[in-house]
Amino acid sequence: MQWYIEKKGENMIRLDTNKIVDGNEKNTPNTKIEVENLNFYYGEKQVLKNINLKIFEKKVTAIIGPSGCGKSTFIRLLNRMDEFVSDARFDGKIIIDGINILDENIDKVSLRRKVGMVFQKPNPFPKSIKENVAYGLKINNWKDKFKIEARVIDSLKKSALWEEVKFRLNDNALNLSGGQQQRLCIARCIAVEPEIILFDEPCASLDPISTAKIEELIVNLKKEYTIIIVTHNMQQALRVADYTAFFLMGEMVEFGPTKNLFESPVDKRTEDYITGKFG
Repeated sequence: MQWYIEKKGENMIRLDTNKIVDGNEKNTPNTKIEVENLNFYYGEKQVLKNINLKIFEKKVTAIIGPSGCGKSTFIRLLNRMDEFVSDARFDGKIIIDGINILDENIDKVSLRRKVGMVFQKPNPFPKSIKENVAYGLKINNWKDKFKIEARVIDSLKKSALWEEVKFRLNDNALNLSGGQQQRLCIARCIAVEPEIILFDEPCASLDPISTAKIEELIVNLKKEYTIIIVTHNMQQALRVADYTAFFLMGEMVEFGPTKNLFESPVDKRTEDYITGKFG
């Protein structure tokens, strides 16, 4: 998929990304996203301060930190959603597969197909279950109803919802439970075959049983997708994330394998946060 725009008749320069060694050279994951010197502002207020981070392919990376630390702002920049806010501006680089997505010539529609997003509150359309999942396909000019139906079924299976809805695909999606609606939103997201899925506190409004299903789903989805999840729940980060980044007051304080960050934090601020001294 070409998800950047040709500039002056030539392809944009593709930037190199590196592998990061994490203890064992044999198990070195590929870098999928590389953030370099990222700053973000709402008017005169600086929300993100010089963020440098590498996110690995087909791993789950959790972003934790207290409210107002810049977590959601950060992941919304990964598919260029924050710029819908007036007075928003940014500098630095976010490199995905060698392309700086902050370049002014990026095709944002194609980018958002590559980088899907699931929000805090389930937001199904007031349409049937089937039409919800097929929506992204149809706006991308899919015409073959048999291919659309096959993709809908496949996406519902991947989102662990198929067995619960296979006999009522024409029912209104708003009649589903909250947890089912969230899994439907995940199915709608993966139907257009993104490579990266952003989860912005996806379990914040769900009960414990629904939360457990979403967490199990996230762990399974990383076999095919690179996943970034913002969560206020540190136990959730421990359960699902391979890597965790701790944000505080717009800065990324610490990043590393989740177990290491929680058991042996390097920065005193990280230790204070995960032990409940603030936040």
